[in-house]
Amino acid sequence: MNEQSRSEAYAAAGVDITAGYKAVELMKKHIRRTETPGVCSDVGGFGGLFEPDMGGISRPVLVSGTDGVGTKLKLAFLMNKHDTVGIDCVAMCVNDIICCGAKPLFFLDYIACGKNVPERIEQIVKGVCEGCVQSGAALIGGETAEMPGFYPEDEYDLAGYSTGLVDKAKIIDNKTMQAGDAVIALPSSGVHSNGFSLVRKVFAEELADAGKLNAPREELGGRSLGEALLEPTRIYVKPVLALLEKVAVRGISHITGGGFYENIPRSIPDGLGAKIRKSAVRIHPIFQLIAEKGGITERDMFNTFNMGVGMSIVVPAAQKEEALKILKDQGVDAYEIGEIIKSENKIEIV
Repeated sequence: MNEQSRSEAYAAAGVDITAGYKAVELMKKHIRRTETPGVCSDVGGFGGLFEPDMGGISRPVLVSGTDGVGTKLKLAFLMNKHDTVGIDCVAMCVNDIICCGAKPLFFLDYIACGKNVPERIEQIVKGVCEGCVQSGAALIGGETAEMPGFYPEDEYDLAGYSTGLVDKAKIIDNKTMQAGDAVIALPSSGVHSNGFSLVRKVFAEELADAGKLNAPREELGGRSLGEALLEPTRIYVKPVLALLEKVAVRGISHITGGGFYENIPRSIPDGLGAKIRKSAVRIHPIFQLIAEKGGITERDMFNTFNMGVGMSIVVPAAQKEEALKILKDQGVDAYEIGEIIKSENKIEIV
C-alpha cells in the first residue's frame, strides 16, 4: 500500500484513494487462485502481461469477448450479496469465446462504484476469481473506479473482458454442418445473466418486500426467489474443451439475451435450420414461475430467456451418444433437443 498517496481535496470530493489500495490488498489472495503458467505480471501495474503457450498450434488465432452483468446487479444490491455476480461477468465472456472453440487465457474486470467499500469490492472480485478458476482463465488485471455523484453509494457496475486462443484449423465456424446433425442442450443453472429487466418487472412486488423475496418457495425446491434469481451463470468452458478433443463439433450457441430465437440461428449456416422439440426441453422451474406470474406467452419466453438451456451444441448424428457421454462425464447432464434440417428458417420450435 502506498502510504504517501493521500489527497485531502480528492477525499473531500468523495474519492478515497487509500480505499482503492486496501481493496487491491484484500483481493490479492483471490487473484492468486487464478494464476496459470502464462501469467507474467502482478496486479497493480499499468497492464496485465500474459505469455501464451503456442505449443502444438500451427496458426494461432486470438478470440476476445466482453460483457457485463446487466440489471441482475440490482438483485445483488437488494440482497446485499456480492460474491457471485463476478461469476456471471466471467461466464458472459468465456461462454462466448468457447463457441469459437477457443480456450480462454486471461480475464480483466472493470468495477465502477459510487463509493469504494474495500470489503465489498473484495467480494465482487472473489466471484470474478471463482469464474476464472472455473474457466481456466487467469485474472491479470482490472480497474476499480470510484465515481461519486455518478453512481449511488451502494451501487456499482461490473463488466469484463477475456481473450482466448484457438488454432485456425480448429475454429468452429459451422461450415461442415449438415442436415441430420443432432442438437444437444447443456442445462442452465437458471436465468443466468440475461432478461433481468423483464424479470424485475414481473417480480416488482417481491423485490420491494424482503420477506417475499427471501421466503422459501415450494415450486423452486425450497429455495427463495432471491436465491434462484441470483444463482450464477453456469460456465461451460471445461466440458466443451473436453468434448472438442473427441467429437467433431459443428456449431455452438451460447443462449443469452434473445433466447432460442436469436442465439441458436447465430451458429446455423444459410439453407439449414435447427428444428427444436419443445417437448424435449427441460424447462427450469424459474421460467415456469416467470411465465405464470408475468402472463408471458410461450413465444416471448423462448425469445427472451434460455428456458433451462444455457448452451446448444451441434454434432454429427453418429457421434451424438459419444458427445452425451463425454459431457455427462464432465458433470453436465446434456440431452438431445432437436436436429438440423434443410430450411430457409434458421430455427423452428415445434
